[in-house]
Amino acid sequence: MKSITVKALVAQLKNDLIGKDSYRGVTLTYSWLANQFGHFSLGFIPTILLYNVLKAKTNMSQPELWAAFGVWAGWILFELFNFLWPLLFKTESIRKALGTGKYTFQPAWTNVAFDTLTDLVYFGMGALAASLICEFHKGMLIGLIVLVLLVIYPFYYWYTTKMFIQNADYPFQLRLSQWNQRIKEDNKALILDFLKHNEPGKHMLLFGSRGSGKTMLSVGIATESSIKNNSCSYITAVKLLCLFFEDEDNPPITKPGAWSWRNSSLLVIDDINPGGNVQDDILSAKQFYTILNNLNCGELNKKAIKEKSIIWVMGNDDPDRHAEERWETLLENIGVEKSNITTVNLDAV
Repeated sequence: MKSITVKALVAQLKNDLIGKDSYRGVTLTYSWLANQFGHFSLGFIPTILLYNVLKAKTNMSQPELWAAFGVWAGWILFELFNFLWPLLFKTESIRKALGTGKYTFQPAWTNVAFDTLTDLVYFGMGALAASLICEFHKGMLIGLIVLVLLVIYPFYYWYTTKMFIQNADYPFQLRLSQWNQRIKEDNKALILDFLKHNEPGKHMLLFGSRGSGKTMLSVGIATESSIKNNSCSYITAVKLLCLFFEDEDNPPITKPGAWSWRNSSLLVIDDINPGGNVQDDILSAKQFYTILNNLNCGELNKKAIKEKSIIWVMGNDDPDRHAEERWETLLENIGVEKSNITTVNLDAV
C-alpha cells in the first residue's frame, strides 16, 4: 500500500513554507509546524526577558544559563503537570484513565507522552538558542546541537503522521478516545480487535440509526490507523459509485503523497444508507454490487474491495432481510472470507 516518501515530504514542506495560506487554506502539517514554532518561541522569548531582568537586577554570574534552564525547567514542570494530573491526582480522572469514566475507548497514552516529549525538546531549543544570543557559551551550543539531533526523528514522525491524516480526507478531526457514546462491551471488543489486527481483507459492517455516532466512530477508528502510518481513505458511497467506473489505478492527485481509494490500506465508506426513520435501504446490496461489477472495471473493483480493510457505515440492520439482500452476502460474493467480516450494531446497547 501507499506510504509517505521523502519526495512527498519535501513537496509538502515546500507547500507549507512557501505561499500564502490566506487563500489556499491551512493544512494539518502547516498547523503542526506553527505549533512547534510556538513552542520554540515560548522557550526563546521568556529566556531573553528573564536574562535581561537577571542581568539588570542581580549580580548573578552567567545569567544566560540561569535564564535558559529556568525557563526550560518551568515548561517541563508545566507539561508534567498537564500530562500527569489527569492520570494520578484527580479521583474523577483516575476513573476515566481506568476506563470507568467518560472514556469509552482509552486514549493512546504512549502517543500522548511522545507528543509531550517532542514539545519539551522544542521548548529547550528555544531557551538554549536565546541563551546563545544573550551570551555565547560553548556548552550551550553543544546542548542545542544535541537537541536538534534529537528532534529529527520526532519531526519526521509527526510531520509524516499529519500527512497520513490529511491525505485520508476525513470530514473532521477525531481520535477514537473522543467518541463517548454508549456501546455494548462485545461490540467494543470487536472494534479494538479490528484496529489491533488491521490486516488486509478485514471488513467491518457498522450499523446504526441517525445520531448513533457511526460516522464519528468510523473516523475515530481510521484516524488511529492513520496515526500508525497506514494509508487510509474516507469516501461517501455516492462518490465511490462514480469512481467504480474509473480504470486508472493512480488518478492525478494534487496533495503530495496522497493515494486513491484502490491503493489505500483502510477505506471508510460512509453514508451507504441513512438509517433511523428511513427503514428501507436507499442503496441495496444488490444495486451496489451491480454498479461495482461493471464491464469496464468490475474485476479491478472486486480485487480492491477484497484485498483491503473497509469500514462500511450502514443504516439500520434488518435481521429478517433475505440472505441475498444482506451486505455480508455481497462481500462473500466478492470473495471475502466470512471469518473476515465483523458486524457491529450501535443500536444494540
